[in-house]
Amino acid sequence: MKRGLTGHYITLSTLGGETCRAFLPSPLPPEPPLEMDMSIRDLMDRSLLALGRLDSIAALLPDTSLFLYAYVRKEAVLSSQIEGTQSSLSDLLLYESKAAPGVPLDDVRETSNYVAALEHGLKRLHDGLPLSLRLLREVHEILLQKGRGSGKNPGEFRHSQNWVGGSRPGNAKFIPPPPDRLMECLGALEKFFHDEPVQTQLLVKAALSHVQFETIHPFLDGNGRVGRLLITLLLCSHGALKNPTLYLSLYFKRRRQEYYDLLQKVRMEGDWEAWLHFFLDGVRETAESAVETAKKLVALFNNDRARIQTLGRKTGSAIRVHHALQGHPILSPAEAARRTGLTVPSAMSAFAALKELKICRELPDYKRPRLYCHSRYLSILNEGTES
Repeated sequence: MKRGLTGHYITLSTLGGETCRAFLPSPLPPEPPLEMDMSIRDLMDRSLLALGRLDSIAALLPDTSLFLYAYVRKEAVLSSQIEGTQSSLSDLLLYESKAAPGVPLDDVRETSNYVAALEHGLKRLHDGLPLSLRLLREVHEILLQKGRGSGKNPGEFRHSQNWVGGSRPGNAKFIPPPPDRLMECLGALEKFFHDEPVQTQLLVKAALSHVQFETIHPFLDGNGRVGRLLITLLLCSHGALKNPTLYLSLYFKRRRQEYYDLLQKVRMEGDWEAWLHFFLDGVRETAESAVETAKKLVALFNNDRARIQTLGRKTGSAIRVHHALQGHPILSPAEAARRTGLTVPSAMSAFAALKELKICRELPDYKRPRLYCHSRYLSILNEGTES
């Protein structure tokens, strides 16, 4: 449905004497209400079914936490790549292993910040803090805690005008609300998180909240990444996901222009239904893909274990190192020893055995310390993260 503008413009004067128009969005939910036709209802059912299957991923994996360690980092890489970083999943894992000479340091630090911000947000929700403006500020503070963006008021809503596209407000593609109207918009969005003024189905709430957050653009930097984190935090805060396993960044990355076009179409034409269809299809596609990834990993690890069982007396230590590799696909012998309780020589012997079975390989550029990589595991996770 094309409702027309989903807000109104405010004329502003810039320091250079130009005038520009900032957009002030109307509070959610949309008026008139969403038209939930059969195509959207059908997609909603399929999305919820896929989400349910995804949430049962723990039943497929021997240790969900191991999968989440790498899966969260894949999301961090993808979300950061949308903002223009060049770091890869391997770069991030090497950076975290403190053995990353040659990787784009600013990019990988930015990606590492994303992991820390997500983990902080989930911990705060688990500890009882509701999804709120306070939580979003905390997440933003960690996201921009070091590296690029650290000088743009981490953890604070903006006190100056920003814009999207263009070199100045006068030639910008889009200008969010002025700072003196920011809390009015954010306060209404926070109420919408908690079903005020009306109760809203969770996936619809996530879809609408993401657009509204991006339209308000409350921070000087990091709005895209916080907006994508908001989707996961919403689903986890309402109990739709026990674990943070749904991330739409790959879907948004692959369909980036359509994504941006639909955000603007909502603002200018009020076509929330077109956006909702796109979003729900992304939930379905992403959830189904994550389940397939989990199945591939289960098959890979089971195959690995069957081959490790042929090692004879080295089987026990190799199994323990293999288990450590499932959580941290790039490891040094010393780190593997710390995680498994083995001695460093025993860990090195286990790596040699796993290398002989072609389960892992030694990274050639890292002699001190030696680093070993579970290549096929990383290959499965790396889909879509190529810059």
